[in-house]
Amino acid sequence: MTVFSTESFADHEQVVFISDDRVGLRAIIAIHSTRLGPALGGCRMYPYADEASALRDVLRLSRGMTFKAAAAGLGLGGGKSVIIGDPRKSKTPELLRAMGVAVNRLGGRYITAEDVGTTVDDFAWVRQSTRHVVGLPEALGGTGDPSPTTALGVYHGIVASVAHRLGRDLRGLTVAVQGLGNVGWSLCGLLAGAGAHLVVTDVDGTLARRASVEFDARVVEPDAIYAAQADVFAPCAMGAVVNDRTLPQMKFRVIAGGANNQLARDEHGRQLRDMEILYAPDFVINAGGLIRVASEHEGFNRAKVDAQVEAIGATLHRVFELADRTGTPTQAAAMRLVQERLGGGHADTAGSNGNNGNNSARSPLAERVA
Repeated sequence: MTVFSTESFADHEQVVFISDDRVGLRAIIAIHSTRLGPALGGCRMYPYADEASALRDVLRLSRGMTFKAAAAGLGLGGGKSVIIGDPRKSKTPELLRAMGVAVNRLGGRYITAEDVGTTVDDFAWVRQSTRHVVGLPEALGGTGDPSPTTALGVYHGIVASVAHRLGRDLRGLTVAVQGLGNVGWSLCGLLAGAGAHLVVTDVDGTLARRASVEFDARVVEPDAIYAAQADVFAPCAMGAVVNDRTLPQMKFRVIAGGANNQLARDEHGRQLRDMEILYAPDFVINAGGLIRVASEHEGFNRAKVDAQVEAIGATLHRVFELADRTGTPTQAAAMRLVQERLGGGHADTAGSNGNNGNNSARSPLAERVA
């Protein structure tokens, strides 16, 4: 296995491999950038097929966190960690404490939080070994589960995307939601409350059946979601769902969801534009959870967090306007603005004192495009 020649390596500042045979820990921490501040990103636990798959995932995710923090106007960089293993079988307090030790060795360059396969309660164990952790239970002074805030940001983003592409609100539209985890479930509630019709899918059939009852949703098989008759597609599960196989099936007008790295390759952004499907860049629309947990690092202020999350919609409006003016894919337009905030050039070089974040409710991306 190589690192520097891996396709997903993008001038990451630091990649750390962790092994602790005593507790069965195999993990990787990737710090992509600390230009705007310490790298913040969740700790994912997943039964990867091999170490190369885990490395690709952590490199892609950490790079996305750099863009997400910059797009949200936060004084933070991008990082991520992955634990190789099945969270239903291998996750123990001892393993989580050992992961905390590994995070602590980085001296605050990386701040961890919950992600796929880990929970807010898990980080009570991680916190025993390091103070460089956010997204803690409320009993420990944290803000609890960030998923509802992620979902709220995605909801604001869908509203903005529909207004831009269709010139209307959500009432009577159909939204296809892929993935009914914490974010997808909360999003379904918000969409149903706004009068949208739902088509849903999940690998867990029990969750899908619950959604059919609670949200009056139509359930389809996981592979059928890409061809669903819907106005909006909201991916809220794993990434790379916009790819060579799925694109020909899509008849949506908008793609806007909570999953990370939704485009399998950058060229798929251009293909979506050619198909007249409006894509809300994932690192812009799904920043709500990051905004919430980052507030623990700076001092939680609910009103400020709510305003920053609502501003995701305004930021997307301006990204769309820039893409329309320049004839570029929305992903490229958003990246152009992120690079401006990162000081031009590469989004992967250290050298900041970590205090360059704009803490106003309105994202600096919105300010630049306005």
